[in-house]
Formats: sequence, structure tokens, C-alpha cells
Amino acid sequence: MKRTRPFAAAPSAAFTRRGFLGFAGGVAATTLLTACSSGPSGSSASSGGTTTIKIVEYQQARADIMKKLIPQFEKDMAAQGKKIKVDLIADILTDAQFKTKITQQFHSGTAPDLIDTGATNIAGYAGAGYLLELDDALHEWSGWKTFYPTVKKVMKQPDGHYYAIPHEASVQSLFYRKDVLESMGISTSQPKTWDELIGRLKKVTVKTGEPSIVIPAGTAWGGGTWSEGFLPIVAGTGSTFYDAKTGKWKVESKGLTATFELYSELVDNKLLPVQDLLNPNPWEPTKYVDFVKGTLPVSAQGTWGWRYDWGPDGAAPIKDVQEKVATWDYPSLIDGTEPYSVGGGGYVYAVNAKSKSPDAAIAFAQWLASGKPLARQLVKTGAAAPRSGISGIEPYKSEPTLLDAEAKLKTSVPAPVGDGADQVSQAVQDATEKILTGDANGKQAAKSFAADAASLLGNSLVAQ
Repeated sequence: MKRTRPFAAAPSAAFTRRGFLGFAGGVAATTLLTACSSGPSGSSASSGGTTTIKIVEYQQARADIMKKLIPQFEKDMAAQGKKIKVDLIADILTDAQFKTKITQQFHSGTAPDLIDTGATNIAGYAGAGYLLELDDALHEWSGWKTFYPTVKKVMKQPDGHYYAIPHEASVQSLFYRKDVLESMGISTSQPKTWDELIGRLKKVTVKTGEPSIVIPAGTAWGGGTWSEGFLPIVAGTGSTFYDAKTGKWKVESKGLTATFELYSELVDNKLLPVQDLLNPNPWEPTKYVDFVKGTLPVSAQGTWGWRYDWGPDGAAPIKDVQEKVATWDYPSLIDGTEPYSVGGGGYVYAVNAKSKSPDAAIAFAQWLASGKPLARQLVKTGAAAPRSGISGIEPYKSEPTLLDAEAKLKTSVPAPVGDGADQVSQAVQDATEKILTGDANGKQAAKSFAADAASLLGNSLVAQ
């Protein structure tokens, strides 16, 4: 289904200068529907002159901020003579549980009008026909022009179309304990190459007798081994991994081999916490205990770490985190490349292809991805703005770590993702597991990965 015109609101003076869709104030009643595991009961349409739409949030922090934003949206729309009521479905689940449940609801026709999900899920949902194509709505929306090229590139699906509106961006880099390294007399300047960084890590390990860096690896970390560990490293090697033009994966390359060899070197030098990575929930002893204590001072991480992991309300708070923790770009691994961060989509709003009120759902998504509503969400979730113009809006403007991440986003390397990513992820997990257990060195792991990935993907998705 394709919409030619979004249910757009007129821009107000306060936001027009920033290129956003804005809204004047007004008064409207709000009704919030909170559901538990029963989930949504389908899309809603007009009733008595009021259009009702439903949105589902499955993370508590996102549900909390959404509950506060909905009344303002309803007031803004009422001020324009548009009666829209938003029902919030707060269904708190794990990522895996939500993915299973929303897929079942899409299949049965009971999914809500709008879903808030990770950008990596969009290709699968769109390919299955569950999502509304948004090309026309985005091209007619002035706000779309302000989104960063890296974000737009990640959001364009293999068929060349857009099916979601990003409302945050993730920037992945290496987080490090500045206070710990400085106390050891170890440089905290940006390492230009992995050799330079490994030299520093060895000094740390000699002093502590403990591993000094955590990068997700192996099967216990699940999809994080792929998205938070392997992918950010291989993305900056200059080797083509996924070719968006052909929709195929290149499973053998100089960059892939170098990435597996890096894992092997870190293991051989006892710089990676191998045993923790082989145990269940490997993020707990590494990111939530040792990084917090400072005994494991470097961690691969994304912007979400500032809130969900080490912030005051995170899983493992670090007191004065912004003074103690800083970030490096990923060092160069291949000659001829430069240090870089990996940027792209965080969470996005997608419209159910079977929604009875798609224009209202699109309008709500655009409002949420603009101005003050966007600034409030970014601070709540610890994400970088996916578009320009938000840096001057409170409370986002007072978050230096997020502003720094946004600055890196402008020149970041996009992560290569496409159809078949789940299969590639599994092959990466298995290959890095062999390095951890000592069953393969870097070159052997690369060869094993190539064979497994080709088998899992099938000929149609593998570049010859």
C-alpha cells in the first residue's frame, strides 16, 4: 500500500526556522490504554469524528516518555481542528519476545497502527509485506531533508524504498575508562591503528593481570556478537561486505579475514575476557561489573550505553560517568583506512500496512521525530539525533555526550546490513566462538565463516 499524502500538520513559527513540522498548542482529552502480555487488538479508525490510532512500546523507558508525549500531540492536533486520539499499548518484553509477538500480530492482522522498533528489523517486516511504504510521505515532508545521509542510507531497504521514520541514531565506538588509563600513565589519545591500541591494552593487562577490552564474540552474546562486536570492525576495513545494489553478501574478503585475525590476536594476548564470553549473559561480568570497577577499561559500545548501561538509571551505574568515561573512534585495521565510528539507525517508527488510519499514524510519527518531542526522547533513551537542528533544543542541548555522538554521526561509516543478516550473524557467532575456544585461528575462522554463511544464505544471496 502506498500513500501519496501524509496527514501533515502545518508548521508553527517556533519550529519553522529549524525546518521541522511544528504544532500550536490546544486542548484535547487523552485516553491511554495500557496492556500487558495480551498485546494490541488491531488498528483503530474514525469514531464519532475522532480518529484513534494505537502505538506499541515494549521497553519501559520508551513507554514512559511516550505516555508523556501523547497528550501534547493530541492538543497540537486539536488546535488545528484535527481530532486524533492515541492509545498507548505498553507491552514490556525482551527484544526477542517482542519480535516474535509483533510478527504473529502482523500475520493475524491484529498489529497496532504504529510500532517502535529497531531499524534492523525493518527489512524483514517490509519484505513480508507488513509495513506501509513511506516514500511519498517522506519526500513531501520538509523534515526529511534534515536527516543525516548516514541515517537515510541505513533506512533505505533493499528494494530501494523507505518503510520507517527514524527517531534516533546509534553511534558505535570504543568506550574507555579515562580515569583508569590516566591513573596508569597510559595514553588516552585517539589510537590511529589497532596495533597502537593493542600496545596500550598489553600494558594494562601486564599491570592488572586481567583482560583489558571486551568486544562481543561467540554464541552466548547472541546477535550482539554480530551487531555490537564484529560488524562495527569490519565496516571500516574498506572491503565490501554487503552490496546493496545486488542484494548479495561477499563472504570472503581482506577485511573479513583481518577482522577474524584481530579477534584471534586479542585472544592470544589474553586481552579478551574469554571465559566470560563463553558463559551465559557475558555482558554482565564484563560491561556491568569489570568495566564499572575499572578492571576492564575498554568496551565496544553504542550511544545507548550512556543511559541503559552506565547512566544513573542504567543496569550498572557509574558515578560521574561523563567525567570518567570517554570514547575513541575505531582504529584503522587495514592500511589506507582511517579511524572511524559506525553510525546508523537506532529505533524507528513504522506504520502497519493494514492500518485503517495510516495518515494519522504517519502524522504522529513525524511529530515524534521533530523538535521538542524528539529532544525529550533522545535524552530518555541516550541516543544521538538522526537529523540536524535538534542540538539547540532542551533537554538534548545539555547532553554533551549525545552531542558528541551526533557530531561523529555526520562522518560515520554506515553499517552494512541487508536481507540475510540473521544468517550472517549466526555464522559470525559460530566462527568467533571457535576462536574463543581455541579451535581456530583468524584465517581458519574466516574460512569457516565463509562456508557457513554461504550455506545459510544460499546461492541467491552470496556474491560469486
